[in-house]
Amino acid sequence: MGDPFLVVNISEKEISYIHESKVQSTYPIAIGKDGDETPIGLFQIIVKAKDPYYRKLNIEGGSPENPLGSRWIGFDANDTDGRIFGIHGTNRPDLIGQAVTAGCIRMANEHVEELFQQIPLGTKLLITDQRGIEVVELAKEHGAI
Repeated sequence: MGDPFLVVNISEKEISYIHESKVQSTYPIAIGKDGDETPIGLFQIIVKAKDPYYRKLNIEGGSPENPLGSRWIGFDANDTDGRIFGIHGTNRPDLIGQAVTAGCIRMANEHVEELFQQIPLGTKLLITDQRGIEVVELAKEHGAI
């Protein structure tokens, strides 16, 4: 209890940062589109990168064309290495709140930069699509509160 913990609520399109046994902040997100759904489960943050390189289209980090925005926080969904699924920024903040990603969790750059500073590698990440359950209850179930 007291360690940083993240909860993504797919149905609400929100991510919450829990630390020191309370919800510190909640941000709006974009999620995976039909056919590329954001994975559900309990994961761990295993990669953090500033100005990430976008391998799929060979776009340098820091470029305004880079859809990953200013930060990458990768997690180990589906036994991946933290470079496939992640929480990242965006060059399209107008799409926050929609189901438009290839499975990642997209945030406004200023929000992902705040989160990036606050969470260490090893932080647990719960992704759920349970409707009507408060973040506090989910955090309690997983020992974060």
